[in-house]
Amino acid sequence: MNPPKFTTLGCRLNAYETEAMKELSQQAGLTDAVVVNTCAVTAEAVRKARQEIRKLRRENPNARLIVTGCAAQTEPETFAQMDEVDAVIGNTEKMQPATWKGMAADFIGETEAVQVDDIMSVTETAGHLIDGFGTRSRAYVQVQNGCDHRCTFCIIPYGRGNSRSVPAGVVVDQIKRLVDKGYNEVVLTGVDLTSWGADLPAEPRLGDLVMRILTLVPDLPRLRISSIDSIEVDENLMQAIATEPRLMPHLHLSLQHGDDLILKRMKRRHLRDDAIRFTEDAQRLRPDMTFGADIIAGFPTESEEHFENSLRLVKDCNLTWLHVFPYSKRDGTPAARIPQQINGTVIKDRAARLRAAGDAQVSKHLSEQIGKTHHILMENPHMGRTEQFTEVSFTTPQSEGQIVTAAITGQTADQLIV
Repeated sequence: MNPPKFTTLGCRLNAYETEAMKELSQQAGLTDAVVVNTCAVTAEAVRKARQEIRKLRRENPNARLIVTGCAAQTEPETFAQMDEVDAVIGNTEKMQPATWKGMAADFIGETEAVQVDDIMSVTETAGHLIDGFGTRSRAYVQVQNGCDHRCTFCIIPYGRGNSRSVPAGVVVDQIKRLVDKGYNEVVLTGVDLTSWGADLPAEPRLGDLVMRILTLVPDLPRLRISSIDSIEVDENLMQAIATEPRLMPHLHLSLQHGDDLILKRMKRRHLRDDAIRFTEDAQRLRPDMTFGADIIAGFPTESEEHFENSLRLVKDCNLTWLHVFPYSKRDGTPAARIPQQINGTVIKDRAARLRAAGDAQVSKHLSEQIGKTHHILMENPHMGRTEQFTEVSFTTPQSEGQIVTAAITGQTADQLIV
């Protein structure tokens, strides 16, 4: 009787939910099972999920194979029709104890092979299920799920449902417990993090939550926020950036493109100048602030001129850490119906050029740190991260989970050296 094995594809939120599923399946007594938590962000992500399922079936011929996650939610029939798959469960069902009890060997009664309900009817998060996850140094806490926006390239709202928030009191209590357990950094995560609070009484904003955490958990050394939509940033969050040294000076921005026409066709709510203005304001308030960003290459109708605007945005916004996504046609999205799709070779070339621009920015950022002293949170004995999330390599072992103050002496292609 072996404990279930879990494979996670996709985002940090999926990884968080995998940890919750581990606890739920353990409580239910599930054994001899393989669970695949899928991603649906692109058609390529779904292809990789199918590939991973076939591989896991070959490696575990006698186990029960269960598929869940965003791809299972958006296209359950795709996985239900695979010979390798025994059960498909949706994003809501995977966070419910009853689902895992029904999967356990001693369950008496029938268990449906496909359990995927209407995600749009869900009004609550399951953020209270676990006290974060991560290394011994850093914990991730889900404060929001779902998305109310309908960007033309994105299938995720149909996998995650509408936006819903974990109440501030629940979040604060969870972070207090994590600090008591010795965590030195907490990362707030969600699908559309800056929409936090819109569905709660009095409609608080993300900045209110950040300020409340920093006020009510004074022993928390470092608070970090994950990907945000800069157009939704509120005054209190800007105030926290300006005045709270425990809020880490690194923001990952959902920018997606650098051309106004393409941004409109994506149904984004910001324009190029909005992104530039935000990064300038944030760095004026916090000069050591660094930015990451998601950028899509090869969106339908993207001309070379449109693409050049994205390329220029890397420097115009002083971006350091890029997540470059070659556009992948996703059935069920409005963008997939646009007649003028871009040739795959062109998309690949543009993505490579964006990555090269990002590599140049990383090299510049690293070189600027040499000689400076940083506070570095150790993720393992030989690697930690600065407040700007830059990796630092140590030749002398350090204590995992501790914050070390050290001067930077050199760099590699993607790391600082102490």
